[in-house]
Amino acid sequence: MNSIEKHINPFESNSGSSRLANLNILIPVIAFALLMTLIIVKTEILGLTLCLSLFLIITLLYVIFQNPKFGIFVLIISAFVVTGAGRYVSAPWGLTIDALLVLIYIALFFKAFAQKILWNKAKSSLTLIVTIWMGYIFLQIGNPEAQNIEAWFYAMRGVALYQWLVIPLLFILFNKSKDLNTFFIIWGILSVLGTLKGFQQFHFGVDPFEQRWLNQGGAETHILFGKLRVFSFYSDAGQFGASQGQAGLVFGILALFKKGNLKLKTFFAFVALAGFFGMLISGTRGAIAVPAIGGIIFLILKKNVKVLILGAVFGIAVYVFFAHTFIGQGNAEIRRMRTAFDPNDASLQIRLANQNKLKGYLASRPFGGGVGATGNWGKRFTPHTFLANTATDSWYVMIWADTGLVGLIYYLFMIFFILITGAYNVMYKIKDDWLKVQISALVCGMAGIMMASYGNGVFGQLPTGILLYVSMVFMFISPQIDKMKQGSKQIITQ
Repeated sequence: MNSIEKHINPFESNSGSSRLANLNILIPVIAFALLMTLIIVKTEILGLTLCLSLFLIITLLYVIFQNPKFGIFVLIISAFVVTGAGRYVSAPWGLTIDALLVLIYIALFFKAFAQKILWNKAKSSLTLIVTIWMGYIFLQIGNPEAQNIEAWFYAMRGVALYQWLVIPLLFILFNKSKDLNTFFIIWGILSVLGTLKGFQQFHFGVDPFEQRWLNQGGAETHILFGKLRVFSFYSDAGQFGASQGQAGLVFGILALFKKGNLKLKTFFAFVALAGFFGMLISGTRGAIAVPAIGGIIFLILKKNVKVLILGAVFGIAVYVFFAHTFIGQGNAEIRRMRTAFDPNDASLQIRLANQNKLKGYLASRPFGGGVGATGNWGKRFTPHTFLANTATDSWYVMIWADTGLVGLIYYLFMIFFILITGAYNVMYKIKDDWLKVQISALVCGMAGIMMASYGNGVFGQLPTGILLYVSMVFMFISPQIDKMKQGSKQIITQ
């Protein structure tokens, strides 16, 4: 009887366009359409742009609230494009990342009313150590050396906040083998687009909006000896070069060891070649550290003496090529890369001199000069200070200057703990061959970025920061993914 009473006759229910017969729906729809039409008529192109933007935002909100995991995909895509978007439309694009993270958390909160959200998945030693780091950065508000709270707000986002907010979300939402595969596909496509944009700048020159950015100060670091350092749609050439070097390394490893799927293997190989090409045209010397150090780590992870010897021979050959020959000296990109192997390079000597000055200044300041005291934020908010006028160049030197020796020691402990955990899982815990290759690639990519960050502040910038946070989570949950894979194999064999 109950089943009969609950049965709904499809011929008696409204669906599709017939629902518009309901005045409660029809009147607001007509009113909204008239309002949009009026705006477009009055403001023309601007109004059309605003209406389309509003439609996209409403659609995005709806989709994320329906499926919060989709928000992670949008987050990764946004990490690639928001910086470049600022050259075309003046807006606080960086806050898009903050808004997306908050939105995903809100969507999860409301989703919890309809279905159970496994919040306990976020419980991990990784979550703990990044929370401690975020706590230390929060306490920096009280640093007596800090001179501007606004500088702290802007700087702490890339230093700690994004990491702290992203990692728990990934544990909860983005934690399956399928998610890892999707991550690589999205990363690969966006990296190729980055190289294509970079090639356009390299071969055809910059567009008017990028030229305006160069004229407003970008040329100081991106036009050297009349040659453009390619930056694509990234924040700068250093970030572009390191990010493309990471893509080349990660996807190169995937391409070498992918079996049984020619299309996917070809895709990985294409991304790797595009990545290395992007790294080369960026003119960023420090980017070469990404494949160099990442390659060494990969040889160690393989635990194969023959492969290790062959890799060592190749590494020595590369070093000799750059440091002790003049082969390809007529090529500007090779010539600039070669200077990275010169211990007497003028820019290296300037960096060392700046570090000596900071050493003296920070000797009596174990907690640093305050988050946001250095770099662009220091120049913007406290331009009169010593730290704002002393170039840090290195990501680690910036951490040291902003948070002191105490902060630097903990930060280095944190990132090495993450890297070693990922390496340990690859070497001793993961049994599935393909998963081992995937996590190895992520570990090597992180190791390469860690090394490159000594020469440039790339670790916490977009998109590298977001890519690393995703990598970290998969390094930590790889043993659980492996167990699920092994269980599936046992079921199939049975």
